[in-house]
Amino acid sequence: MSNSSSIQVHPIDHITLVVADLDASRKFYVDLLGMEEVPRPDFSFPGAWFEAGKTQIHATVSDENSGLAGWADRNVAKISRGHHFAFRVDDLSQTAELLKQAGVAIVDGPKIRPDGPQQLYIEDPDGHLVELFSL
Repeated sequence: MSNSSSIQVHPIDHITLVVADLDASRKFYVDLLGMEEVPRPDFSFPGAWFEAGKTQIHATVSDENSGLAGWADRNVAKISRGHHFAFRVDDLSQTAELLKQAGVAIVDGPKIRPDGPQQLYIEDPDGHLVELFSL
């Protein structure tokens, strides 16, 4: 249902994450998840941009202006219901095996969502929760 007087958003362009160690973030998003590091404007603060399709992660290094890296203690019983973002992968079983080989802990899953997709959750080096799922 479209309303000409409402804002019409497009798919997410980017997510900004505050990180403690840019090299650790680069290894996670580029080397592990296969994102591409793309050129970043010449900001006056350190960071890097990683891209998957049309979605970008803007990693900004923690300082007094950007705040602390990661998300605070989530204090939740079910981690997958809290703050997270998700990427679709082609084969979750293969992805889980690659994560295991890389020594990355799966913090929840693999499991099947009620509507059918398989999903699992991992944390980046700063504790940001990342969902990976396949249809």
